[in-house]
Amino acid sequence: MLLVIGNKNYSSWSLRPWVALKTLGLAFEERRIPLDQPNTQQEILKHNPAGKVPCLVDGANVVWDSLAILEYLAEKRPELWPADAAARARARSISAEMHSGFFAVRNAMPMNVRNRYPGKGRNAEVDADIARIDAIWSAAKKPLLLGAFSAADAMFAPVAFRFRTYEPALSAASRAYLQALLGLPAMQEWSAAAGRESEVLSKYDDLYA
Repeated sequence: MLLVIGNKNYSSWSLRPWVALKTLGLAFEERRIPLDQPNTQQEILKHNPAGKVPCLVDGANVVWDSLAILEYLAEKRPELWPADAAARARARSISAEMHSGFFAVRNAMPMNVRNRYPGKGRNAEVDADIARIDAIWSAAKKPLLLGAFSAADAMFAPVAFRFRTYEPALSAASRAYLQALLGLPAMQEWSAAAGRESEVLSKYDDLYA
């Protein structure tokens, strides 16, 4: 399998299937296409007709969109969703909520793994998003959202890096989940790689500099 991704420092959507592949121990190659470059769109279109990252190429199968890729991986490794029907329904519900919501956090707290902006990016809409995420995380089964690693954890992985960067106040239970998620070897590997990247995108790096 080939996973086409963007910059590890910035590309939150790319992180989700990458951390799932790594945590599941599935063999894959990655191709990193830096974002916002003159040839970015041209290079992505070589793999994905939608022109976006991430994109998974598995033989003749081409799958794009983070959640679609996770569903595809779950067909290979069903444990990516909980075995219990009720837990699986919750995992899918919160994954879909993450996929389609939390726009205030996305816009005001863009993923920037290697930088720290404590207290930045706050307004009433962001605080409402944070409160909802805190409620979801506070209900974690421990150590992760549904106990063992699942697609839901992959979906919230970019939020973990965002909260490390911007340091919003969280409940003790949410802080415990945050540390458990950040402590995954795959998350640590991604973070280290993001720190080694040389690209600087001013729309993110100059936002709170």
